[in-house]
Amino acid sequence: MRQDKFQKLIDGLDELTPRQRQKVVETLSAKTPLDDTLEAVNNRTVNHQRCPNCQFDELNKWGKKGGVQRYRCKGCGKTCNALTGSPLARLGHRETWTEFALTMKDGLSTKEAGEICGVEPKTAFRWRHRWLRLPCDDKGKKFSGLVEVGETFFLESQKGSKAWQKEKSAECGGEPSRPPRQRGGQASRRGLSSEQIPVLVVRDRHGTVTDAVLPALDKKSIKAVLSPIMTKGTLLCTNELRIYRTLAKEEGFAHQVLNASAGPRAEGRVFHTQNINAYHSRLRDWLGRFRGVSTHYLPNYLGWRRMLEQNGDDLTPAAILSLSMG
Repeated sequence: MRQDKFQKLIDGLDELTPRQRQKVVETLSAKTPLDDTLEAVNNRTVNHQRCPNCQFDELNKWGKKGGVQRYRCKGCGKTCNALTGSPLARLGHRETWTEFALTMKDGLSTKEAGEICGVEPKTAFRWRHRWLRLPCDDKGKKFSGLVEVGETFFLESQKGSKAWQKEKSAECGGEPSRPPRQRGGQASRRGLSSEQIPVLVVRDRHGTVTDAVLPALDKKSIKAVLSPIMTKGTLLCTNELRIYRTLAKEEGFAHQVLNASAGPRAEGRVFHTQNINAYHSRLRDWLGRFRGVSTHYLPNYLGWRRMLEQNGDDLTPAAILSLSMG
């Protein structure tokens, strides 16, 4: 607001009744969604007191822009703000970030999120994957005790790929190998096939979870996921896939096989894969609302689901903002 208009507004306050004055005070004291966003953004620098350019740990306040505190590094002399170097840097419409965070918690479509936030669905889609860049990599690093491991499969999807657009087919080496599916679709044949993408999920009894989209369901791919995260004394509970037996023997892990097709799904009350099976079921049901997730973006959706599972009711808009900024 220009200074002359602001002064005119101030001068008009003398004409207000006591009730109107009270209404103005209540309006000005109420927090807006933008206030919540700015508070979460500015708190990030409190927890990350380092220059994103040179990692020097002495920053001086250097004014504000758009309500976001700016800083100047005493080492390199460059300026930055709380969002510099984060996935949300240079993202606009900050007044809608709190509402967008709520759409992430509720798992709404990009069309629904765009309508709520007043942006185009394409913008909401771009925001979604900017916000999921860090949660995608926020996986369990170490697992101990009883660890359940299992794989689930998702239909390969080239949604959004230019190769599937007819006008681009000549540039991409001819016609696609199959016609496009409608809203997810179904595999051309029953059972496992090259049309399905394997996803490995690892979960221990403490609730720590990690997952990975595998290039193939083979020992090399599974070993690349399991070997770095398992500790000594780990006991793997898996299905009857022979790869797990071989890998457990090579790596020195204790191993319990649950052969659901030939017997019970659990051995006593301790050894079972019910937790991982339930996680698979929740994951598939939740992904179903998106009517076919692009294989290219599947890791982001896995990270999104982990974020919801691990935080539960504590996942406030401020928490989602914090997880997305890092």
